[in-house]
Amino acid sequence: MSETTALKAHIRQQAGSNRSARLRQQGQLPAIVYGHKKETVSVALDAHDFIESLHSGRRIFEVDIDGAKDTVLVKQVQYDYLGKDIIHADLMRVNLSERVKVKVAVALRGVAEGTHQGGMVELVLDRLEIECRVSDIPDMLPVNIKSLGLNQTIHAGAIELPADLKLITDADAVVVSCHEAAAAKAEEVTAVAEGAEAPTEPEVITERKPAEEPAS
Repeated sequence: MSETTALKAHIRQQAGSNRSARLRQQGQLPAIVYGHKKETVSVALDAHDFIESLHSGRRIFEVDIDGAKDTVLVKQVQYDYLGKDIIHADLMRVNLSERVKVKVAVALRGVAEGTHQGGMVELVLDRLEIECRVSDIPDMLPVNIKSLGLNQTIHAGAIELPADLKLITDADAVVVSCHEAAAAKAEEVTAVAEGAEAPTEPEVITERKPAEEPAS
């Protein structure tokens, strides 16, 4: 389950894209802290510490904002136009006992039976949306694919979740499939021919498109 990670921040007195760009050049990440009927605050975080913790599966932080502490959940992060670097974060104040909806990464476990028959495994849905207490947010959701045969699929509703977790994603959504490698190659060629875009790197919680930074 997710652990709370300490993080220091300071209030940003000035907003705007130019100011935010300068902060990022100085190794800081612009963010907002909101929720629990308190004032929305524009802050700056240490970019390295935050992003490293995020990539390690951390979602809950105890943020010290100039001496005032808040427990927050990473609700959204914004990437640059290349979809590579995080340029902004939205942090929602939470209580560890309250229930929230979050998206959690799927982690495949085992070797699918269908791969021994010439099949290849495709992760169709890399994240599932669930509802649970803040203190119970899992770092990832393991999915055992050992019994996945050729031309078979695993749907979201078939994935076992801990008792206190509720699935929000459509139960009929395909999460992982195993199909013939030749068929997959043909689909790839067709997609390229039709000008389909390559998939971008998935976000840890949920993404939003680059836009003007929220007003302070």
